[in-house]
Amino acid sequence: MSRFFSHKFDSLTPYTPGEQPRDQKYIKLNTNESPFPPSPKAQERAREEAGKLELYSDPCCTALTAKAAQVFGVAEDEIIFSNGSDEVLNFAFMAFCDEAHPAIFPDITYGFYKVFAALNGIPYTEVPLKEDFTIDVGDYVNQRKTIFIANPNAPTGLYLSLAQIEQIVASNRENIVVIDEAYIDFGGETAIPLTKKYDNLLVVGTFSKSRSMAGARLGYAVGCKALIQDLNTIKYSVNPYNVNRMTMAAGLGALEDGDYFRTNCEKIMATRQRTTEALESMGFTVLPSLTNFVFAKRDGIPGKALYTKLREKGILVRHFDTPRLTDYLRITIGSDSQMDTFIATIKTILEEIL
Repeated sequence: MSRFFSHKFDSLTPYTPGEQPRDQKYIKLNTNESPFPPSPKAQERAREEAGKLELYSDPCCTALTAKAAQVFGVAEDEIIFSNGSDEVLNFAFMAFCDEAHPAIFPDITYGFYKVFAALNGIPYTEVPLKEDFTIDVGDYVNQRKTIFIANPNAPTGLYLSLAQIEQIVASNRENIVVIDEAYIDFGGETAIPLTKKYDNLLVVGTFSKSRSMAGARLGYAVGCKALIQDLNTIKYSVNPYNVNRMTMAAGLGALEDGDYFRTNCEKIMATRQRTTEALESMGFTVLPSLTNFVFAKRDGIPGKALYTKLREKGILVRHFDTPRLTDYLRITIGSDSQMDTFIATIKTILEEIL
C-alpha cells in the first residue's frame, strides 16, 4: 500500500476470490463454475462480435434486454445488465444505502456484501444465522434498513421459500429488499414475479453459474421501472459501456438456447444428489443444497486438513477459515467424471486418516 492511498480505506478488507490455478493439474471444484461450456449459440454470437471490437458496445444492451424481458416475463425498462452481478450489487449499495438507510444481511453469506458496504462508507448490521445455518425470517421483518439476502445462500446452499421472501418484502415497504439469486436455477423459485407486486424489491441474477458464462462477466437486476432508473443513474455515472460487445452477444445466445440451459441445470442437480448421497454414506453431514455446490463436513476431521489432503491429490475445494465454518468444505458440482474422481479420492483420504 502506497503512502498516497486514501485513509478512508484504512479499514477496508477486500473480497478474497477462490483460488485460480495457472495450470491444469487440478480438478477445480472451488469457485462454483459450470462444468459445461457456454451454449453453442452463445459462442457463435460472441464470435460474430469479435471483429467489431473497435466499436463501443451498446450501453442500453438493446437486443439482450429485449430477449431477457421476454424470458423473465418483465418489461424492458424493468431490467438492467451489468459487468457480472457484483457490479449491479455494488450499484444497489450505492443507490439505496446511506447513513439513514444502513444495510443489513446475514453474518454468513456472500462475502462481497460486507466489502461493498465498507467501500461505500455504509453502516451495516450482520445478523447471525441460526444454529442450523438457516435464516430466521423474523430477523428481517420491519427492519427499516436496506436488506440483502442471497437466496439460496452461500456458502450454505440453503433456500428461503417464495412465501418467506414475500413476508420480508411486504414488511419493509419503505425500504429496498435485494434478493441475490445467483444460484436460483438449481432448484429454487425466482422472486422475479414479486417485482410486479412490490416496488421495493430488486432481484439480482447472473449468467456465471447456470448459463456457463463466469468468464464473460454478465449480471442483471430486475425491479420496477423506478428502481431500474435509479440503477441506471449510477451506471451512467460510472461506466455506460459496462457490458462489452462479445459478452452481450453471448448473453443473447445463451437466452436463445433455453433447452441447453435447462438440460445442464438438470444434469448438475442430478449429480449434486448423487454426490450428496455418496458423501452421506461416508459419514459426512451435507446441508440440503439448491445450488451448484454442496456444503459438507466430516465429524472428527478438521475442514482445513481435508482441504489440504484434497489439494495434495489434485482437487481444489473451498475452505472458509472462520469459527462456525471451519469444519465445512464448499464443493462445486463438476462433471460426472470429476465427481467420480472426487468421491474416490475422499474414500482414499478417509482410509488414510481413519
